[in-house]
Amino acid sequence: MEAQGLDWLLVPLQQLVSWGAAGAMVFGGVVPYIPQYRDIRRTQNADGFSTYVCLVLLVANILRILFWFGRHFESPLLWQSIIMILTMLLMLRLCTEVRVTNELNLKRRSFADSKDEEIRVPLRRSYLDFDLHHFWRWSSFMDYVQCVLAFSGVAGYITYLCIDSALFVETLGFLAVFTEAMLGVPQLCRNHRHRSTEGMSIKMVLMWTSGDTFKTAYFLLNRVPLQFSVCGLLQVLVDLAILLQAYTYAHRPPKPAPHAAHPASAKAL
Repeated sequence: MEAQGLDWLLVPLQQLVSWGAAGAMVFGGVVPYIPQYRDIRRTQNADGFSTYVCLVLLVANILRILFWFGRHFESPLLWQSIIMILTMLLMLRLCTEVRVTNELNLKRRSFADSKDEEIRVPLRRSYLDFDLHHFWRWSSFMDYVQCVLAFSGVAGYITYLCIDSALFVETLGFLAVFTEAMLGVPQLCRNHRHRSTEGMSIKMVLMWTSGDTFKTAYFLLNRVPLQFSVCGLLQVLVDLAILLQAYTYAHRPPKPAPHAAHPASAKAL
C-alpha cells in the first residue's frame, strides 16, 4: 500500500529524469565547444583549435543520420546529430573568418608599400581545386558547406541503394560511431606535433571527457547498438590522453618565441 501511495511521486520523477537525460544527450554534445568558440572570438586566433575536429564530427553525424534510416535508434541521438552538425558549421565559419582575416593582416604588414588592390586579394583556396595540401583549409565558408552537401548527397545515394543490406547498415553504423570516437585524434596529433596545448581550451576537453563518460553510460543503460558503447569507451580514452598531454606540456619550460613570428602565421591542422 505504501509503495502504491508513492507511485504518484515516483512515476513523474522517473519521467522527469528520463527527459533530463534525453535533453542532456541532445544538447550536451555542443556545450564543450562554447568556451572554445568564445576563446577564438576573444583572441581572434584559431591556431590552437584543429578544424579537423569539425570534419570528424560532420562525417560521423552525417553517417549516423543515414544509419538511422536503416536501423532506428534512440530519438535523442538523432537530434544530437542534427544539432552537432549545425554547431560544427558555426565553428568552421568562425575559424575560417578569423584565419582569412589574420592572413590578410599579415600580408598587409609584409607588403606595406604595395598597392591596396594587391593586398586585399589573398590567394583563394577552394575545395574544387582538389589540392590535398590545402584540404579543409579553404578560404570561404561556402566551400565547406558545398563539400558537406556533396558528401551527404553521395553517402545518401549509396545508402538508398544498399538500405536493404543488413551488412551495409551495420557497417554504416560502425563507421559512424568509430569516426566519432576519433574525434579527439586530430587535436591529439596537433598537440603532439607542436609539443604544446596553447590555444586549446582545457574546459572544452574536460567537457568532452565528462560528456563522453555520460554518453557511454547512457548507451550501456539503454541497450543501444553495440557499436555505440564500444566506440564511446574508445572516445573516453582519447579524451584522457589529451588531458595527459595538457598536464605534461604544462610542466615543461616554455620555448622562447622568435620575435619575428606572429601567432596568426603558425600553421595548425
